[in-house]
Amino acid sequence: MADDFRIRQDITRLKLGDYQLPLGVRETKLGVPTQGYTVRFQEGKGDDPDTYLFHAVVSHERLRPLIDAAFNLLPKEVTPVVEIGSRDAYRMVDVYLGEEPMPLVEFLRTWYDFEEILLEDVTIGVGANAEEPWVDIFIDTWKGVVISVPVDMRDEVEGMLGSLAIHEVEQTWEEKDDPIEEDELVSDSVLDLADNRPDLEELLLELRERWMLELNIDRETNVDEAGRHLGMTLWHAVVFATSSDGDEGRGANIILWMTAGSLAQAEELIEDALLDHPDLVFESIYTMDRVAYDDRPQSLSHIPPTRRRAAVHEMTIEPWGSGPGSTEGGGNPPSGPTSPGGGGEGNAGDN
Repeated sequence: MADDFRIRQDITRLKLGDYQLPLGVRETKLGVPTQGYTVRFQEGKGDDPDTYLFHAVVSHERLRPLIDAAFNLLPKEVTPVVEIGSRDAYRMVDVYLGEEPMPLVEFLRTWYDFEEILLEDVTIGVGANAEEPWVDIFIDTWKGVVISVPVDMRDEVEGMLGSLAIHEVEQTWEEKDDPIEEDELVSDSVLDLADNRPDLEELLLELRERWMLELNIDRETNVDEAGRHLGMTLWHAVVFATSSDGDEGRGANIILWMTAGSLAQAEELIEDALLDHPDLVFESIYTMDRVAYDDRPQSLSHIPPTRRRAAVHEMTIEPWGSGPGSTEGGGNPPSGPTSPGGGGEGNAGDN
């Protein structure tokens, strides 16, 4: 599967002075960063230990040795973490955490399978952490390397950075008083999508399965980033299902529009809807996002802005594979969910 993902050959790497940017940066008005690292002390909260937080910024051609050395600071068991820009109407970033610790060698096997892409795409950040010792390694979206360690490991980290000719500086990227304006940096997809190759959503799905990642939100509530309760909202989901007869060559992608008051309630609606289709077996949720009322599809123009009852409004089944009623094709999830502006015939109406 990893070999199916390919970097585009039609994009050029930008440079700021001698600093090479990831390929995912198409345009930027930011100034040249100072290569090196900053470090600050963080007092532990609750049972968490006091730590030092390092943030290293180096040109792209120097990244791999730095990341390899940083991962060597991790113990034998780690918990993976992924951060990616969210399509959810009420959240800017989706954070996925491993359900439980896994062997470091398994984490690294997947990292190296997708390293080329993860170091070029500026919409996704990846890392791993552990509690014994309390170490956190994270490669952020702009490919800065964040290293958090207990206070007694400071000398070890500084020695490692020094061996790579990475030295402490006052600041790396220039700090701005005002938020970065939209036109100061423009990102671009780095994946070659020709010949139906997989996209970033499918990469995320692959990472979720390999690292057993779960979205790090409260499944029983429905709040925005500021913690404000939203009540009932509109949800859009794409679900991957296979044939109940065990034929791995057939299945369906199921697209649903729902009203629900939490992620858990939305998942219950999906399970109930699939009871009417015993020929399909639920495999995984490809995407699940909340959608603002004004962005609902035309086919849902009749639903009121305030809804008190959980319901499936629209359900579309797109078969794949060979067999009666199926279209010829592979068993991959769709390249992306239907756009909010699109409609479509639904196999199920409002419940």
